[in-house]
Amino acid sequence: MVQTPSYVRLASRALIALGGADWRDFLHNLISQNVETLAQDEVRFGALLTPQGKVLYDLFVIGGGDGCWLDVAAEHRDAILHRLMIYRLRAKVTIAAHEAEVAVLFGEGAAPGEGWLADPRLPQLGWRGYGLPAPNGATEGDEADYEAFARSLGVPGPADWGVEQTYPIEANFDLLNGIDFKKGCFVGQETTSRMKRRGTVKTRFLPIAFDGEAPGPGAEVLAGELRAGLVLSGAEGLGMASLRLDRIEGADLNVDGRPVRVLRPAWFEQALA
Repeated sequence: MVQTPSYVRLASRALIALGGADWRDFLHNLISQNVETLAQDEVRFGALLTPQGKVLYDLFVIGGGDGCWLDVAAEHRDAILHRLMIYRLRAKVTIAAHEAEVAVLFGEGAAPGEGWLADPRLPQLGWRGYGLPAPNGATEGDEADYEAFARSLGVPGPADWGVEQTYPIEANFDLLNGIDFKKGCFVGQETTSRMKRRGTVKTRFLPIAFDGEAPGPGAEVLAGELRAGLVLSGAEGLGMASLRLDRIEGADLNVDGRPVRVLRPAWFEQALA
């Protein structure tokens, strides 16, 4: 766990600015998050899904006075811009790249100053900032530090869910305030709502602990001879895996012959209680 305030610039993230008379209705009908009630300087987490209900792109929506910013994966910003342009049709919406830097402030002793906005997924994840310098007293780190911190909390990231590979509920978007099930229609809503309503979610992302270097992405997690899941990402001692919940309970798990154990974060247990 991080013991001092850390400031990290996220070169892996970039911004898109939306404005115009129809921006709110336009975005509300596309993504998994409620935009109609978004307040100025509020951040909400969500995703743009495929029509079949899989995660296409994750995003944070930041409320502004007469529009919003989308905090998205930098490598996908052009593709997201293109897709939004396709969906725009005749809506009165302006859509453009915005060049402010994305940063995070997290760890014990981190206190938000002006402009820092609370991460909506978990309070422990701290704050997100846009175009803000490092606060006095904060230690500047790199993205690997932040990824390790998020993983220590059991929070998955884009490297885990990929593009068009994962249903958002499997990646715990529903437990991390990433889906509003009361908002009505959005792209991929039918599949997402059906999975939640029927309670048929057999696979979830959970952290796994092990000794030594992380297994490679795609390595099988085995419960005896049964396949219980796949490794998604990781660093020394700790990784993230996609796991069959019905096969890991009380099982001795291994990856490439090495024992691993599943860590069930408190927020995960509380959300499913």
